[in-house]
Amino acid sequence: MIRERRDVRNGFRPDPIPHEVLIRVLEAAHTAPSVGYSQPWDFVVIRSAKTRRKMHELAERQREAYADSLPKGRAKQFKEIKIEAILETPVNIVVTADRTRGGRHTLGRHTQPQMAPYSAALAVENLWLAARAEGLGVGWVSFFDEEELVRELGLPEHLEVVAYLCVGFVDAFPDEPELQQQGWAKKRPLSWVVHEEQYGNRALPGEEPHDLLSDTLRGIRPLDAKALGEAWDRQKRMTKPAGSLGVLEIIAAQLSGLARKCPPPIPEPGCVAIFAGDHGVHAQGVTPWPQEVTAQMVGNFLAGGAVVNAFAAQVGTEVCVVDVGVASELPDAIQQGRTTGLLPRKVKPGTDDMTQGPAMSRDEAVRAIEVGIETARDLVAAGNKVLITGDMGIANTTASAALISVFTDTDPAEVTGRGTGIDDATHTRKVEVIRQALELHKPDPADPIGVLAAVGGLEHAAIAGFLLGAASLRTPVILDGVIAGSAALVAKAIAPEVLAACIAGHRSAEPGHQTALARLGLRPLIDLDLRLGEGTGALLALPLVQSAARAMHDVATFDSAGVTEKS
Repeated sequence: MIRERRDVRNGFRPDPIPHEVLIRVLEAAHTAPSVGYSQPWDFVVIRSAKTRRKMHELAERQREAYADSLPKGRAKQFKEIKIEAILETPVNIVVTADRTRGGRHTLGRHTQPQMAPYSAALAVENLWLAARAEGLGVGWVSFFDEEELVRELGLPEHLEVVAYLCVGFVDAFPDEPELQQQGWAKKRPLSWVVHEEQYGNRALPGEEPHDLLSDTLRGIRPLDAKALGEAWDRQKRMTKPAGSLGVLEIIAAQLSGLARKCPPPIPEPGCVAIFAGDHGVHAQGVTPWPQEVTAQMVGNFLAGGAVVNAFAAQVGTEVCVVDVGVASELPDAIQQGRTTGLLPRKVKPGTDDMTQGPAMSRDEAVRAIEVGIETARDLVAAGNKVLITGDMGIANTTASAALISVFTDTDPAEVTGRGTGIDDATHTRKVEVIRQALELHKPDPADPIGVLAAVGGLEHAAIAGFLLGAASLRTPVILDGVIAGSAALVAKAIAPEVLAACIAGHRSAEPGHQTALARLGLRPLIDLDLRLGEGTGALLALPLVQSAARAMHDVATFDSAGVTEKS
């Protein structure tokens, strides 16, 4: 029953539920465990068509508000999903929690007052499993304003609504969760979520702890040769001259080989992950911008006021900000139970000054890489089919130039740019600072994690992990500018096959980016002299990548269209 339980929204029969069946289901719910044996739940059984119509109206209004809040890619997908069956089911059940039940002496509530709704959630699970055993489908409706729901149902104000459930007989249960079938989200493997003794020490019972980075590297493979061949063959038969789509044909073949099927999935929806961190080398005067701008811009991203937000809205992608190393304290990532778009994953509050010692320890570099891997896993599990790199960090182009210099064996003067628009004197200072750091550490490109630790940034390490994580999940990732390019050099040094998942969105105006792209062997899709970062250039390239995949799906072949091929 546990494995076959489903959140059901389709295929309900109008058959009434016999009283004895419903009593058995409710009795199962009532036998759930509860903290302090408080039994804080109540069950409100709703059969009235009038009441269910009113509940449907409330849910529909909230559904529309939610759809309006989504980026276009997600909103389009959401509109195709049925979210509730309030009217189609003969019975709706509201499960409530009473935090006051039992009085002050109730065990477990003194230090954790949220135990009442947690316990009531166990009653929901028992109800759901018992319903499945009776052949009843259950759908959990969450699109309600809780205060509005309490008021409309005439519930006492001290009750919390834990669940609104639609219950009815169904002819068949889906083989897998409907949201997974519809591509909204994916199941996370058990190995991702089990930790031994302490968080981050991943191990299933009876197994030795496994290293997240090593586990990720084992999953990175080359492009699938069979799918690649099918892609090139299909493009020869499409109603166009062979090769006439230029670089887009290369991208289409890459997407097919990555996905192991032709035509490849349309890379939509997508998310740009902006990795933010500060840099100790800022103290050396490599930029006129104060360090606190990093945190201020994070606030701007979350408020939707940056260029990346405008571009993301245009192409319909989500924006999330990952604090991997911002020196300042940032606002809470969760407000009143709602996420703000900020992922708090701080390894340390900024790197150390690379001219005085290593920018970070080797352990810190690995932890930052793991932040990137975890972020890629989370975003892919959430249903994103393309990932986009973003970055924020005052002085981060200094670390990028140092990384590019090491991995391409190029003099710092050739790969160090103007960053945020520095003058000649500051640029000269920036080049000398990089030379000083490289002379101090003499980083070995054969030890990419050692290079990161010596002269890299926390966001560079996280982006490298982001690329590795995406490649292990066979998900395309579009690279932004020089920060992403330098991180890609690190990722390639760790696992060369990571490039199977990488697409260069654009060529930055920073001189080091062209050097990095040449070493990576990646051809940028656009060249607009951009040097903003944030993920802006990669976002502009996203429609080109989507068009490459779309052509593989929608363009007819000469045979299917009845078009005569050239002799």
